[in-house]
Order: sequence, then structure tokens, then C-alpha cells
Amino acid sequence: MAIAENLVSIKSTLPKQVTLVAVSKTKPVSDLMQAYEAGQRIFGENKIQEMAEKYQEMPKDILWHMIGHVQTNKVKFMAPFVHLIHGVDSLKLLQEIDKQAKKNNRIIDCLLQIHIAEEETKFGLNQEELIALVSSSLFEEMKNIQIIGVMGMATFTDDKAQVKKEFSHLKNIFENLQRMNPKNSQLNTISMGMSGDYQMAIDCGSTMVRIGSSIFGGRN
Repeated sequence: MAIAENLVSIKSTLPKQVTLVAVSKTKPVSDLMQAYEAGQRIFGENKIQEMAEKYQEMPKDILWHMIGHVQTNKVKFMAPFVHLIHGVDSLKLLQEIDKQAKKNNRIIDCLLQIHIAEEETKFGLNQEELIALVSSSLFEEMKNIQIIGVMGMATFTDDKAQVKKEFSHLKNIFENLQRMNPKNSQLNTISMGMSGDYQMAIDCGSTMVRIGSSIFGGRN
């Protein structure tokens, strides 16, 4: 039952206001059920098909978070059940989520993914793109999405000062967004921090951490 012990240990380090997303991608349902039985109800997956299969198999009080890069043509497969989409990085994707949410008679919560890392491979909006998106008339017309905050991934580096700078940058962007008070939003979430850097992320203002290997062990 190492998974249950890992969960209890991590939760004991989290402040009350910080939500734990157990990143369960590539892990079998049996592992997820160990976490579920230990009280975990929020799971993060990065492939829509895998998440949909686990949704079918597992208890229905689980809140499924899509934490990976989302292709627009796959949105329809998660629209009936997904609780939160972390990686919204374009107006086109948001329009598709809005369309599929409407078909399912739902309002789907989303986080806008902000590019804060030095690596070019990371997805996300820059500050100008973010402002353009939430100021656009197309965004304002949407009825079936709600932006609840931002998400970002720091550079994969041992340089703690750089990671801290990137996390602080995301917090600033979030606060600027709050001041703009865009339509279709209820801004209360900053999703940043993973197994290796979540404590620093929390110190920098994170309200949601995405932890996988520290709960489930390494991935093959």
C-alpha cells in the first residue's frame, strides 16, 4: 500500500487552500483505486482516450482533470465528463470546448496555459496572446466555458532561482488577469508545481499542484 502512504505523506505537507491533482497517466486502474481508497478524488491524465477508458471503469465521484496538450478533434470524447481542462492554449481550442460543452449541456471549467519556461517545446500563451484572447468578441460570446485560472510549467532545470522566477511570473500574470476581470471567468486557481518543485510553487502562490511519481512511483 505504498501509494496510500505516499498520498497521506504528501497531503500532510499541503496547506488547506492547495488542491492535489494525482497525476495518474500511464498507471493502471488498480493503482488509481489504491489512491481512491485512500481518499483521493482528483486524478490528472494527459491522454483523452486513456482518461475516457478509466472514467468508464472507475467510480463516478472522481473529478477528472485533463492536464496534457489537447487536440481539438479529441475534445468531444471528454466533453461529457471532464471536470477541468488545464492546457487551454488557443482561442480555437476554447471554441471547440465551448461547442462540445454545449452539446453535452454543460459548462466546462478551463485553465489558460501560460508559457513561462525557457524551453520552446512547452505549450502556452504569452502575455500578449492571453490579453488578446480574453478581450476578443469571440471569447465573450462563449456560453459553455468558464475560465477559473491559469496553468504553467517551469523549465526542467536544477536552477531553483530560475524556476522560482518563472513561478512568480505566472502569479503576476494571474493577478493581472484578475484585475482585467474578463467575462466567462471566476479566477481562483493557479495550477503550478509537480513532484520535484511543488513546495516552491506553493511558496510562489500555487493553489493546485500536479503530483504523479511521488504518489505512484516512476513511469516506465
